[in-house]
Amino acid sequence: MTTSDIDLALRVLNIEPLYGHSPHNPTVFRRALPFPQIPSAGPVYFPEDEEIDFDRVLREEKIALPKGVSWTAHWLAVEGVQPLIPENPPAIPRESDGDPHAKGEILKVNGVGGPPSVNGVGAAPGLQPANLPNATKKPTGPGQAGAQAQNQQIVKQVLSRELQLYYARLTSSLLPPSNDFHKRTAALASLRNDAGLQALLPYLVRWVGEGVVGALKEEMPTESEGKVLEVLLDVISAILDNNTLFVEPYLHQILPPILSILLHSSLPQTHATHLRTTASQTLSKLLTQHSTTYPSLSPRIMKTLLLALISPGKSTGTREGAIRGLVGVGKEAVRKGLVEGGGARVVGAEWERVGGGEREEGLAGSVMDALRVLQPSSDMSDSLDPTKEEDAAVLNRLNDVLGGFFASKVSQDAAWAREILGISQSL
Repeated sequence: MTTSDIDLALRVLNIEPLYGHSPHNPTVFRRALPFPQIPSAGPVYFPEDEEIDFDRVLREEKIALPKGVSWTAHWLAVEGVQPLIPENPPAIPRESDGDPHAKGEILKVNGVGGPPSVNGVGAAPGLQPANLPNATKKPTGPGQAGAQAQNQQIVKQVLSRELQLYYARLTSSLLPPSNDFHKRTAALASLRNDAGLQALLPYLVRWVGEGVVGALKEEMPTESEGKVLEVLLDVISAILDNNTLFVEPYLHQILPPILSILLHSSLPQTHATHLRTTASQTLSKLLTQHSTTYPSLSPRIMKTLLLALISPGKSTGTREGAIRGLVGVGKEAVRKGLVEGGGARVVGAEWERVGGGEREEGLAGSVMDALRVLQPSSDMSDSLDPTKEEDAAVLNRLNDVLGGFFASKVSQDAAWAREILGISQSL
């Protein structure tokens, strides 16, 4: 048995070993001189201590002990992209880095890249460079090229063959709208529930935005364009319903299509109400999911809708969309927009000036629907009695806040009128 056996046994028992005794450097003992004072003591042995020359030790090269084994955490991948950190292996250069058309498998999300291909076949129309997010034109001069290289960082996104095929099948199943309802429903269900679509999200958002712009570029959109807008709103709703997608970085690209449909002045007549209602519901869903992360999102959208409602010269369709948008934002937005902001008074004055029409009736109906959000009206309630002092004061205040047109309608329900004004029921 050696001293190393003892050391290993102590380590197994989680006991600190005895230092200074090693089988590789055996201890040398010397015999001490006998003690004449104690003849019966016998021989005495002691370990010989080596004399150390400090000058020699200081001149020798220091040997650094290696660091012990330890564990640490680092990002292996962020949203499917491996970060360039020392812990991860370096990226392997691809043959297509030098020639963007060599293999066609690399898409540039924030730059100009060649169209991807699937087994030699060109990419789908939605994946062309013109449809990539933040795609820019190539600079013409050396000065512009240098400035663009400094201000813009190119991020390459690799899309697998399966994702490219999925994108092509998905977009072709949704647009142009067809009578194959089951095919469109299956495509939306796949977009709503399937995982692993994060890499396609920027292209889908860009595709939706360009589709909305293309459908609304005409002064009077046709019925077919109204169906396109309905499909695109369903796509946005499906993206928001997919819990596996990280949508927050693309909110600034999702909101413009929703607000454009909501506030557009002339939508197809047969689809206008449905489109604005669906856009309002989609806006409400988006704010419900992300307003806690971005507290300023709801106030900013409410300010935009209020300006579209009360600004002079706005069309009837824009004002109707703003009212439905306020309903989607929430109850307090309706109160601040229609009651405190004077939106109902503006719409009532417009009604009295024009004299009423089909569009004005739809606008007035949207105001009444929005006011019912504050408190649903009841068929069994009493109306305000102008002969009573308290009811007369409420009626006068209604005329000041809502205008005479809507005050006359709301006054038929006393409880509703008091709730709109924020007056206690005990008055």
